[in-house]
Amino acid sequence: MMIRLCKISLVATIAAFFILVGFGNIIDYGTNLAFVQHVLAMDTIFPGSNLTWRAITNPRLVTLAYWSIIGWEIMSAAILVYAILRLTACCGDRQRFAQAKPIAVLGLTCGLLLYGLGITVIGGEWFAMWQSKTWNGLDSAARFMLLDGLVLLALLAPEA
Repeated sequence: MMIRLCKISLVATIAAFFILVGFGNIIDYGTNLAFVQHVLAMDTIFPGSNLTWRAITNPRLVTLAYWSIIGWEIMSAAILVYAILRLTACCGDRQRFAQAKPIAVLGLTCGLLLYGLGITVIGGEWFAMWQSKTWNGLDSAARFMLLDGLVLLALLAPEA
């Protein structure tokens, strides 16, 4: 049972992260919107880049992208909180605990998709965020993907 409690605590860590990130993006809306605007506008990548045709500067599309990110963070947090409640409710029963794990796997996968596909692939590569010294979130995304991925592996590790 101790191992299951540890797994629940790790999932709770990721849930807390998403709650704080989603809340922060709403409370500090302008700062984080500026980040999204600059990444999508590609205005701080290498001068003369042939990739700038990909840039998005339409304010409505930028706002839609930003609210999509916030919505994904809130959705991920909600899934993980629900998973914690389910995992905690059946922590004493190995079989029921195993049956509740897929909800946590879904929430953790949502996190990996946001920071892997959303930030690293789309932001980092499609919008060439890696070229920006000012508006580059790849290091932060990598740290979070590592944490999220380790929690996912720990959750899925079989019990003795």
